[in-house]
Amino acid sequence: MMLKKMGHASETGFASRLVRPRKGLKAIVPPCTLAPKRPQNRVCGSRLKRCSPTGALPKPFLNQVFPVPPPRPPLKLHDTLFDLPLATPPVPTPRFYNLCPQDSPGRQARTVTGELTEGLMAEAASVSPKFFYNPLGSRLFEAITALDEYYPTRTEAAIFEAASRQMARTLAEHGLSHPCLIDLGAGNCAKAMALIPHLHPRQYVPVDISVDFLRDAAAQLQHRFPALDIVGVGMDFSAGLALPDAVQERDRVFFYPGSSLGNFQPAQALAFLRHMADPARGKARGLLLGIDLVKDRATLEAAYDDALGVTAAFNKNLLLNVNDLLAADFDVRQWRHVALFNAAQSRIEMHLQALCNLTARWPGHSRRFLAGERIHTESSYKYTAESMTALLKQAGFRHIRHWSDPQDWFAVFWAAV
Repeated sequence: MMLKKMGHASETGFASRLVRPRKGLKAIVPPCTLAPKRPQNRVCGSRLKRCSPTGALPKPFLNQVFPVPPPRPPLKLHDTLFDLPLATPPVPTPRFYNLCPQDSPGRQARTVTGELTEGLMAEAASVSPKFFYNPLGSRLFEAITALDEYYPTRTEAAIFEAASRQMARTLAEHGLSHPCLIDLGAGNCAKAMALIPHLHPRQYVPVDISVDFLRDAAAQLQHRFPALDIVGVGMDFSAGLALPDAVQERDRVFFYPGSSLGNFQPAQALAFLRHMADPARGKARGLLLGIDLVKDRATLEAAYDDALGVTAAFNKNLLLNVNDLLAADFDVRQWRHVALFNAAQSRIEMHLQALCNLTARWPGHSRRFLAGERIHTESSYKYTAESMTALLKQAGFRHIRHWSDPQDWFAVFWAAV
C-alpha cells in the first residue's frame, strides 16, 4: 500500500507521475501534497486532468485512486464498557465413581474371569447379557433403539411424553416433589432427560456397567442441566445396589426403564425388587419401571432379529468383549445370531449358534463346540399388567399404578413402598 514513484513537477509538491496501485490496494499520499497554490495540469496515468481552482483533485480521480472509507457505524449498547455481556459461568463436571469389577485389577477382575468361564464351560453354555455393553455394544444398542422393528423404546417414550405430568403429580402425592432419581442402566441418559424437567430431581444418579459411555453421557447431560447435581456410577447393579456415599439416601426414586427387568429370571427379578424396597438396603421411596408386555410372536421376534442385522452385530460383539476380558480367541465369523420366542416361559431368547465344529481357547481353558451348538446370551421376559402388579406386591411395594400405550404393548409402572 504505497505510491510507487513520487516526483516534483513544480514548487507545489505535486507528484509528477502517479502509478495506480494494484487492484485491491490503496495509495497513500501525504496530506501536504493535496493543496496546490494555483490550478495546474497534472498527469494521472496517461490522462491529462485539470485541477480545480481550490486545489482539490477531481472526484473521479479521488474515487478511483483514494476510495473514501464507509462511515463508521454508530456505537451499539454492547460496544460500551458497561454493557458488555457477562461471562458464562463454567459448567461443573459431574462426580463419577467407577465400581465396575472388569475395570478394576486384582480380585474383582478374577471374579469376572471366573463368571465368564463358569458360563462358557457349563453343559448349556451361557454368557450374562451385561457383557453386551462394552463401548461398541452400547453404541450398537443405541442403533437398535432407532430401528422400525424395535418398538419398546419409541413406545415407552410416547408414554413418558403423554403421562410425565401425571407421573410428577403421583410422586408429589407421596412427598417426592424433588427426589433423588437413580437411573439404573442409564446408557445415554436420554430417557431421564425427558423426565427431569417434570420431576425436578434434587440429585440425578445415572448407573451403568459401560463406564466410558456413561461418563461421556453424564458430562453431556450436565451441559443440558448445569444446576443439577449429577453423580455418575459405573457398576454392575445386578450384583447389588451398594451406591457410594455421595448418593443421597433421602427420597430415593429408582428409575428402571426399557424393560430391562425382563433380563432377570423371575426369581432374580423378585430378589432385585425386594432389595430396592428394603429400607435398610435400597432405601427406595418409590420405583418407576418400564415393562414390555406380552404380544404376538411375529412382533416380538422381529424386534430382536431386525432386517438390517444390527441386533445380530450386537449379539456377536459380545464375543469380542469376551475375547478382551478372557484373552480368548472366539471368531465371530463362525457364529450366527438366533432370536426366538419361548411361549411356555413367556420370554424372548437370544443365542449365538456355531456354524461349524470349533474350539475356543483362553488361558487355562478350552471349549469344543459342535456345529449347531448354542451359547445362550439373553432372555427377555414379557409380563402382563396383572402379573407385574403381583410381582411388585410380592416384593413389598404398595400404591401401584401403571400407564400404557393404546395397543397395550408396553407399560410404565409406579410403585411406592
